[in-house]
Amino acid sequence: MLLGTNTQTGVIYTTTTILQPFISYIAGNDSFVFLICIMNSLYNYFCTVHPVFAPSDFELLTKDFQTKHFKKGDYIVREGETQRNIYFVEKGIQMYNFDTQGKTNILGFAYPPNLCVVMESFIFQKPSTYNVTCITDSTLSYLSYAALQEIFERSQQVERLFRKLSENLSIGLLNRQMELRSTTIEERFKIFCQRSPHLLQQVPQKYIAAYLAIDPTNFSKLMNTVRF
Repeated sequence: MLLGTNTQTGVIYTTTTILQPFISYIAGNDSFVFLICIMNSLYNYFCTVHPVFAPSDFELLTKDFQTKHFKKGDYIVREGETQRNIYFVEKGIQMYNFDTQGKTNILGFAYPPNLCVVMESFIFQKPSTYNVTCITDSTLSYLSYAALQEIFERSQQVERLFRKLSENLSIGLLNRQMELRSTTIEERFKIFCQRSPHLLQQVPQKYIAAYLAIDPTNFSKLMNTVRF
């Protein structure tokens, strides 16, 4: 059993309590400890976004989670499709991307314990303007749009959590646009290394270079300055 504390509320919880709905499903499964760690990380992540988020709200949110496995290169959402499910990353890395004139443009990456969602497509149930593609083999938990709306009706705190998550994604996109327009390639590379160093060894260089708007030659030179 793992213990944790919501540092904002002082509430002590156990992953056994939080994960009770999963235990019968994964009993005897080698991934038991891994799943507990993932859910524990997800709960802590939610608490950083919405500090008063309680274990009971987390249980309500996650008790009907379903799991889906994707292979490297699979699309989670294609441009022009409507995202019907909201995904929570258990394992793997995904990218938000679209192509123009044969060039791949990268808007961002998703990895545990974050959401994997085209928020405007999911919230408004309209076609996505870009793809969500798996960079690696990935495992994601998910809820349908209808299921999440039902949870919102039962828990004001879950609804507030997702409003804050949506706001954070919007702010992140705005900050990224500012970075692209106000920083040098060296500064962007340094910021990326500080913010997401683990991606340097897990994501192909061409995708990171595209994300940072750095041409491959200059990116290779910058990578040569990094010690792993």
